[in-house]
Amino acid sequence: MSEERLKILLAEDDLNLGVLLVDYLETEGFDVKLCKDGDLALKAFGDYSFDLCILDVMMPKLDGFSLAKQIKLKNKVIPLIFITAKSLKEDKLKGYDLGADDYVTKPFDEEELLWKIKALIRRIPENKTLRKVEVISIGKYVFDFNNQSLSISGKVKRITEKESDILNYLCDHKNNIIKREDMVKTLWGESDYFFGRSLDVFITKIRKYLKEDPTITIENVFGVGFIFNVPVKRF
Repeated sequence: MSEERLKILLAEDDLNLGVLLVDYLETEGFDVKLCKDGDLALKAFGDYSFDLCILDVMMPKLDGFSLAKQIKLKNKVIPLIFITAKSLKEDKLKGYDLGADDYVTKPFDEEELLWKIKALIRRIPENKTLRKVEVISIGKYVFDFNNQSLSISGKVKRITEKESDILNYLCDHKNNIIKREDMVKTLWGESDYFFGRSLDVFITKIRKYLKEDPTITIENVFGVGFIFNVPVKRF
C-alpha cells in the first residue's frame, strides 16, 4: 500500500457490514483496520497511527461513546464519525459533545459514508488551524484552549472539546457580529437546522460557565447570530 493512503480505524461489531465497508473503502483508496469490538479498537489505536476513526455506537465490551473518550485522551484532534442505529437528538448531542465530526445512521448507503469522509478530509486543515497554543484572558476568566479549561479566582472548570472549539471561535471574533451560518459551517462543516440547534445548546452552556463575570455577555442578534461582548482592557 502507498504511504499516502489515509488510514482509517473502523470499529464495527457487525462483521458483515464491517467487511463490506472495508472492501468498499479500500477500493476507494483508503487503508482500513477493522475491529469487531471497542476493546480491540482501543488496542489498535494504541498500536497503529490513524488519520480518522469510524466508530459504531453500540458495541460489546466498550461502546462507541466510551471508546471515543479514550481515543480523544490520546489524540484530541483526530476526526471521528459515529455509526448509530438511533437517530435520537440526545445521542447525537452526546456524540458531538465528545468531539464527533459527523454521524451516519443505519441503514445507510456506502456512498453516503464516503461523501462524509471526503467532506471531512477537505475541512480538516481549516478546522485544525483553529487550535491554539496560547492561554486567553476573557474578562476575569482565563481560557486554556489546549487543556480545555476555564479558570476564575482559583477555580478551574474543565469543558468539552466542542465547547472549547466554540469558545475559541467566539474569542477570535469577540466584540464583532458573528454570523450564525458562518459559525456553524466552520465548526460542523455544514449548516443545517440540527447543527444550529446544537449550537444554541452549547451557547447556553457557555453563558452559564461565564456568569461569574457580568461584564461578559453573548448577545443574540436577531436573524444574524451573536456578539461575544468582552471588556477591552485600557492601558
